[in-house]
Amino acid sequence: MTQASTLTIDAQPGPFTFAPAKTALIIIDMQRDFIEPGGFGESLGNDVSLLAEIVPSVAALLALAREQGWLVVHTRESHAPDLSDCPPAKRLRGAPNARIGDAGPMGRILIRGEPGNAIIEALEPMAGELVIDKPGKGAFYATRLGEELAMRGITHLIFAGVTTEVCVQTSMREANDRGFDSLLVEDATASYFPAFKQATLEMLRSQGGIVGWTAPLVSLMTLQGTHEHGS
Repeated sequence: MTQASTLTIDAQPGPFTFAPAKTALIIIDMQRDFIEPGGFGESLGNDVSLLAEIVPSVAALLALAREQGWLVVHTRESHAPDLSDCPPAKRLRGAPNARIGDAGPMGRILIRGEPGNAIIEALEPMAGELVIDKPGKGAFYATRLGEELAMRGITHLIFAGVTTEVCVQTSMREANDRGFDSLLVEDATASYFPAFKQATLEMLRSQGGIVGWTAPLVSLMTLQGTHEHGS
């Protein structure tokens, strides 16, 4: 089986060219506690519908990645039950009784294994896809992600998920520092604060793509059916 060696899509600040065999989709923190009504995000007073509305786009992007044979990586912001990987500077943010490790609407907040920490059902990982539990905002910090990508010869990353200005942006900047070419899918990412999302998109692609590229989902959907099979 062979694939087209490289593909190019319309993006900002210019075309994004990548090799499917060396590309991974990184879906950041599409977790119940952030996205579903009644979860931790809503308990903080956020409008979770702003995050929930991207689920169909992320699902379409995930289906495309599976069709194209890209490596798929899902991340979860999460901590050990004993909070040994959660420094006080992070643990003590927020209102008392609504901090990491406290009892929340869907179990202990941001603790591995709790119901709220799970990835939403519509984007549930399949066997063989990587699931990275990350104790920080960035997907590379204190995780095995860098090693997993290196083992597979990955050079290009396509990002989706939440929130745009925090965990998505941090992960994309980490990727840039490690030499990856990265693209953020504009309508497959969201923030509780739309102005923050727009500012982040503009920052990432400014100065000729100082961090990376951005593109709408439609630019990638033109790839449907381009996965080539041969002998």
